Amino acid sequence: MIGRRDLLKSGTALVFSAVVVPPALAAGIASGPFTADWRSLIAHYQAPDWFRDAKFGIWAHWSAQCVPEQGDWYARRMYLQGERAYDHHLKTYGHPADSGFIEINNLWKAENWNPGELLDLYKSAGAKYFMALASHCDNFDAYDSKFMAWNATRVGPKKDIVGIWAKEARARELKFAVSQHAAHAWHWMQAAYAYDPEGPRAGERYDAWRLKKADGAGKWWDGLDPQELYGGAVMPMPEGMTSIAEAHKWHDENDGPFPETQPAANPAFTRQFYLRTKDLIDTYQPDLVYFDNGDLPLGQVGLDLAAHYYNAGLKWHGGKQEVVVTIKLVPEDRKSAVIEDVERGNRSGIEAHPFQTDTCLGDWHYNRQRFIDKSYVPAKDIIHRLCDVVSKNGNLMLSVPVRGDGTIDDEERRIVGEIGDWNRRYGEAIFGTRPWKIAGEGPTEVVSGQFINGDPKLGFTARDIRFTQKAGVLYAITLGQPLGRLTISSLAAASGGTVTRIETVDAGAPLAFMRDPAGVHVEIPDGLSHPFGMALRIIGKGLV
Repeated sequence: MIGRRDLLKSGTALVFSAVVVPPALAAGIASGPFTADWRSLIAHYQAPDWFRDAKFGIWAHWSAQCVPEQGDWYARRMYLQGERAYDHHLKTYGHPADSGFIEINNLWKAENWNPGELLDLYKSAGAKYFMALASHCDNFDAYDSKFMAWNATRVGPKKDIVGIWAKEARARELKFAVSQHAAHAWHWMQAAYAYDPEGPRAGERYDAWRLKKADGAGKWWDGLDPQELYGGAVMPMPEGMTSIAEAHKWHDENDGPFPETQPAANPAFTRQFYLRTKDLIDTYQPDLVYFDNGDLPLGQVGLDLAAHYYNAGLKWHGGKQEVVVTIKLVPEDRKSAVIEDVERGNRSGIEAHPFQTDTCLGDWHYNRQRFIDKSYVPAKDIIHRLCDVVSKNGNLMLSVPVRGDGTIDDEERRIVGEIGDWNRRYGEAIFGTRPWKIAGEGPTEVVSGQFINGDPKLGFTARDIRFTQKAGVLYAITLGQPLGRLTISSLAAASGGTVTRIETVDAGAPLAFMRDPAGVHVEIPDGLSHPFGMALRIIGKGLV
């Protein structure tokens, strides 16, 4: 008989998951025109007008991983010796063989959370939709999940976080979205089954390796199975590693990549993910589902979920297509079937299909160091990204990191307030608009791609101008504060049409201008523009 130790030495994947999937509750795909294949999604789907009009959303990327206030991927990085999160965990909570991420889930209490107050702030900033994190790669459901016992109604906050967000958002007439990241949990959490390669406890497996359901007797997690949370040891780090560098290399090459296929060694996880996500959709009827995936998650499962969601959405909305699915890295021929999400990246020109860019004021999960260093992305750069994205047929989803107790810090609050100040003055040029014939002009190059900017600091200037249009009016938005004369080269005399009036969007007072072969030259009086930039309303004939 081959033992566990021999299998680990050989590198063979093991399945120790104790996941028990309850009977399906109406597990089939809702009836309707959509079938679970790309051809059907492409043929029948059309992005709803509400999404195209909304332009700006705010996201609470909030889970137990915000409790340590150490930034992104704490649930994984706390198990990687040599990482900052590991050092913090060792110092603050103990060695991960003794006190693992399971304990952090119990420390998430949301004790100072006031969702209504936060949503009032976000709406005043101009947000037209709000997104709540439903499940991250740590495999914990922040909602009243029927198919995952490790959820926020039983552990941590003891509240239906998603349900409360949904109720409060809709009470403020905000569209409601959820983000689902858990399709990656089966490999992402494998670090919890590893061990220190160096030091006094080298070779001792972390908590996920030893904890079983019976171990919870008399503890706060009595009756819950840690293997369901951690996903089962399907590909644990083999024994015999003796250096941090070697261990990190193994993780990067094995459980670190982000496959979108189903885990062959863990079919129970795939089934449970489907049921959990379908339950999320059916219970909360979100207007948008964001999958943190480079394709629909887990192959056919993702197609099943998309078809179900689209068909269910038709029933919820009287036959009208009103729901949205977003994923990343969408091939051109599939961009009519879903909304492409561009994470912390750009598009260089106008896209034929609507898209969404998501970015964050700091780290996705709350990082206190950002507050201490005052290193959040400033409001100016967020506004510039918003204008750039909207001019190219996109929306901007901004994550505002939330502390474990449910609050945001004063620096974040100030930045969100400044975003709102600009949107109240110039939002007419953003919300409900469509792209013009070109996105813009100016010296700053914007390159298409995902993850090409750590944050939206692109270095725009007042010479960088973005265009939008609505109801026969052309808008020109500067990505910096214009002083004196502003030249809009794209409106040179030879470009066609006539310009009869130019005014600021906020004041409406006419501005002096002249038009010649070099462009339209607009005189901007002192004190009239905004430090972030300003929006002009350009009226004439034949311009749009």
